[in-house]
Amino acid sequence: MVARGDGQLTHEIDPQDRGPQDECGVFGVWAPGEEVAKLTYFGLYALQHRGQESAGIAASNGRQILIYRDMGLVSQVFHERDLELLQGHIAVGHTRYSTTGSPSFENAQPTLGPTPFGTVALAHNGNLTNFDELETMADGRRDHATKVVEEATKKTSRTRPFRDSSNDTSLVTELFATEEGEDLTEAALSLLPHVDGAFSLVYMDENTLYAARDRHGVRPLSLGRLENGWVVASETAALDIVGAKFVRDVEPGELIAIDEDGLRSHRFAEPSQARCVFEYVYLARPDSMLAGKNVHAARTQMGRQLAEEYPVDADLVIATPESGTPAAVGYAEASGIPFGQGLMKNAYVGRTFIQPSQTLRQLGIRLKLNPLRENIEGKRLVVVDDSIVRGNTQRALVAMLREAGAKEIHVRISSPPVKWPCFYGIDFATRAELIANGLTTNEICDNLGADSLGYISLDGMIAATQQERSQLCTACFSGDYPIPVNNTPADKGC
Repeated sequence: MVARGDGQLTHEIDPQDRGPQDECGVFGVWAPGEEVAKLTYFGLYALQHRGQESAGIAASNGRQILIYRDMGLVSQVFHERDLELLQGHIAVGHTRYSTTGSPSFENAQPTLGPTPFGTVALAHNGNLTNFDELETMADGRRDHATKVVEEATKKTSRTRPFRDSSNDTSLVTELFATEEGEDLTEAALSLLPHVDGAFSLVYMDENTLYAARDRHGVRPLSLGRLENGWVVASETAALDIVGAKFVRDVEPGELIAIDEDGLRSHRFAEPSQARCVFEYVYLARPDSMLAGKNVHAARTQMGRQLAEEYPVDADLVIATPESGTPAAVGYAEASGIPFGQGLMKNAYVGRTFIQPSQTLRQLGIRLKLNPLRENIEGKRLVVVDDSIVRGNTQRALVAMLREAGAKEIHVRISSPPVKWPCFYGIDFATRAELIANGLTTNEICDNLGADSLGYISLDGMIAATQQERSQLCTACFSGDYPIPVNNTPADKGC
């Protein structure tokens, strides 16, 4: 296991084979009379899968914004007493995984910054691709912005820096202080057309909740209705947990503002849809809806398609828990091969303060998964997983199943080979580390020690999502990047 920025250790099955890491989760609520901090806490709980390094909540009572954030899981960061202090009618929250930026307290969100219109608290999911250009813009405006903010707030803003962290979220927060206009809405409509890349933003000032989505709609963002307010969240599952009724997705290139005068929608860019297809494969919760389609249904259909494309004579279909389960169910349905449990997952494996010995580190996969010998001994197995990155985890699984007496092991993957890095908010391995970048499918099969290996086709995966190919980003599989990436920094991610 490897150390994180907070001194704790990761819970990866194999720290040398990190899978694709979820980006971040954002949540916002405007609901006078409700306990908005607690609603945000539960919303972040539903989005915990999108980031496990840090969490934070900011709340406003109309006069001031208070913020609490720290390293760790949502349940580790917040206690009842913390939430009781965050009183108000507006709140925004964030749970973070650093895509490429450093995992540190300074990079925890929401960020907080002064503007001529009040204070802004901002949470961001995604990655900006023109960071250097925006940083140059901020550098050129900083002196002027300092004077404007000092005049507006009657305070010396030099007592706290505009930006105290290295990520692009803080940069956007600082840029709000440099924009002119009557209010934060006008400032956003002026700034956001200059921001490139993938971003779903949820932010607020003392009186208004805002949500914005980049013109490509790479990362999801949904709008929900409470009886006495509104909610915005990365996924519809977070709306469900707080009792909000799904209204619609925030549109690509749309800015939403919510306050006592109601909800107002503004267009800051013409949409050019490029939703991340990997949300359907792995990132989103199975009970979420993406672009009107259920994620679990899409993954099950990927399994059915996989069985059509790569059939095999076998006795049992098993999944790599938990992400491979829907596709494994679909494979079993389409193939007629029974679905069963072959691997037991330890539900209590999480972060640990204990540094294991080298011997135990090599056996780390057994801490999380253990084979059911009675179910697999002497059987020909189909093992379904969602993706292969470096291949170390699948290699260890195949060896474990062999030891448990499996007669044959046929690996099936419900996404195409991952050959390209993501610059839009997912932390993949570098291209040199991606096993599919240097080996053929047959060579990967030999490397894993499996009897056969089959990846779903790109067309088959896309068909399972029921989305138009032209409206999806498939860059990690195809190398076709819908947003230019020439100016993407290596260390400024969400």
